Amino acid sequence: MKILAFVDMHGNKDALDRIERMANKENVDYIICGGDLTIFGDNYETIMQRLDAIGKPVLYIHGNHETEKKSKKLCKKSQNIIWLHKNKIIDGEYMFVGWGGGGFSKRDKEFEQWVKKEFPNPETGKKVVLVTHAPPADTKLDRIWNESAGCKSIRIFIEKVKPVLAISGHLHENFGAKDKIGPTRVVNPGPAGKIYEI
Repeated sequence: MKILAFVDMHGNKDALDRIERMANKENVDYIICGGDLTIFGDNYETIMQRLDAIGKPVLYIHGNHETEKKSKKLCKKSQNIIWLHKNKIIDGEYMFVGWGGGGFSKRDKEFEQWVKKEFPNPETGKKVVLVTHAPPADTKLDRIWNESAGCKSIRIFIEKVKPVLAISGHLHENFGAKDKIGPTRVVNPGPAGKIYEI
């Protein structure tokens, strides 16, 4: 499977143009957005309409610049954008798991409770792709001034479930960063987007 992932576009028209070109040129199966599509919700509906018009399935979580309520509503109005926050989307042998918003907490108790309910057994039998706005703790994706600013709750989930890929953003200083937690590739694709084959 081939996916095109991006994060933290913040309304950048050039980045959106690039995502459109890449999605069609690379013939991707999914586009994945890890949040912060806008600057505090500016032009949100217009940007979502352009993303929807690409005509590929888009798995979407909001960032800290968008509200959960409006994001979910805009996804429902679209043809191709699928709301992934607090959700699991299964496609054959793949399971896409999403958790949006936030990005500022080192522990996310709401996420931990959701995981406990939704993943009582870490053996899913699927190739899991995790999409979060916040990065996992203690990786190259969460460094600010040489200190960890990531979320330990997300890291614990990765260590337990062992996704094949974990996509996150939020920290602009780490666009393009990649690392590993055990067998899991963890990546921050940045606003220009990157292709991943899983």
